[in-house]
Amino acid sequence: MKRGLLTKASAVAALAVVIGGAYLFLQHNGRDRTAAAAAAGQVAIPVTVAIAQKQNVPIYVRGIGTVQAFNMAVIRTRVDGEIVKVSFQEGQDVKAGDPLFQIDPRPFQAAFDQAQSNRAQNEAKLVGAQLDLDRYVKTSAKGYEPLQLRDDQRARVDALKGLIAADEAVMQSARLNLIYADIRAPFDGRTGTRQVDVGNLVQASQATSLVSITQIKPIYVNFTVPQDVNDAVRRKQAAGPLTVVASTSKDGELGRGTLSVIDNRIDPATGTLRLKATFENTDEQLWPGQFVNVRLQLSTQMDAITVPRRAVMEGSSGYFCYVVRPDGTAERRSIELGPVQDGIAVIERGVKADEKVAIEGQFRLSDGVRTQIIEPAVKNEPTKADPKG
Repeated sequence: MKRGLLTKASAVAALAVVIGGAYLFLQHNGRDRTAAAAAAGQVAIPVTVAIAQKQNVPIYVRGIGTVQAFNMAVIRTRVDGEIVKVSFQEGQDVKAGDPLFQIDPRPFQAAFDQAQSNRAQNEAKLVGAQLDLDRYVKTSAKGYEPLQLRDDQRARVDALKGLIAADEAVMQSARLNLIYADIRAPFDGRTGTRQVDVGNLVQASQATSLVSITQIKPIYVNFTVPQDVNDAVRRKQAAGPLTVVASTSKDGELGRGTLSVIDNRIDPATGTLRLKATFENTDEQLWPGQFVNVRLQLSTQMDAITVPRRAVMEGSSGYFCYVVRPDGTAERRSIELGPVQDGIAVIERGVKADEKVAIEGQFRLSDGVRTQIIEPAVKNEPTKADPKG
């Protein structure tokens, strides 16, 4: 009887073990199938990535500037007369000393000739008067002539010397008028539109503008920067000339120059410091009166980790970006953002060189999701304004 009971108990125990093992097997197998199904059901997020890289990044201070001619002159007449010749074309480049206008020189030449003739006459009279004076001095000393006659003759000689000096002054004035009648370019530059033509009568008292000349090679750019960089600008300029880049949103970079003038005061109304840069402008991209965007390069950050600006996002806890791991999954990285310019962001901490960061499609990402790179990874190339090498 007992043996039968033991046999039944053993059979029940064996059955329980079999049933428990089957349950555990089915449960584990189902979990694996569920995980596999979940993994199979996860859709990869398509993204475009860029490769973080090390590069030298120039640090700029930005401002708005106005192009100013290196030299500018409004040509006016200094004498009265009729314009008899124009020796240039409007918009022509001229050199210093090139003829521009010729005012009728004949009246001034006649005045010069008259003064020269008067001087010659007075010089001849002076020779005779001096000889008479010499004789009177000798005869008066011996008592043959009265002293009054000698003194009168000396006065006559002095008067003739004064007349000759006056003739010299008239000749000098006529000579200057002859020079002024021949109007020439004061410096190298380009002429503007002509305001008078041949045959016009001009007068110095009317201050009529004949033409303007501007020197555009080299050329100035005046601009302002915030007062906060005043100390840095002065210190860097003392160490060596600072580079200034002029550009427009439409045409891009127009030229590079050097900082030449730092104003001696800060404008209290705007809190800005006025600066002036000199550009060679050999290609004439800068034109007087033109508004330009200006970047003053204060320094260069060497071997900085850079990514495209669009890779950087901002959350409640600060800046972050998504890094695509080698296994294709996304990782949210908190970053410390440095200078941002020309579409390039400097990453002070959080991303290493050669890591891939998402620049398109990153707004759909979350930490750990799978990604699919839909375009080849590209490096964030330096902008046109960045220094080469």
